[in-house]
Amino acid sequence: MAYIAAALAVGLSSIAAGIAVGLVGSAAMGTIGEKPELSGRALIFIGLAEGIAIYGLIIAILILGKV
Repeated sequence: MAYIAAALAVGLSSIAAGIAVGLVGSAAMGTIGEKPELSGRALIFIGLAEGIAIYGLIIAILILGKV
């Protein structure tokens, strides 16, 4: 069961991160098209969206550490 839980943690967080990066990335490109000086902030928001996958990986490592 622990292996299934770890796989679900990584898989679902990766899917959620992909959706978040897609939404944030498209909004960021629209913003950069209008105001190029905001590109630094846009990259920060994309990085925060990618953090979702990293959190899922950390949870999976914690789960597998208990096995």
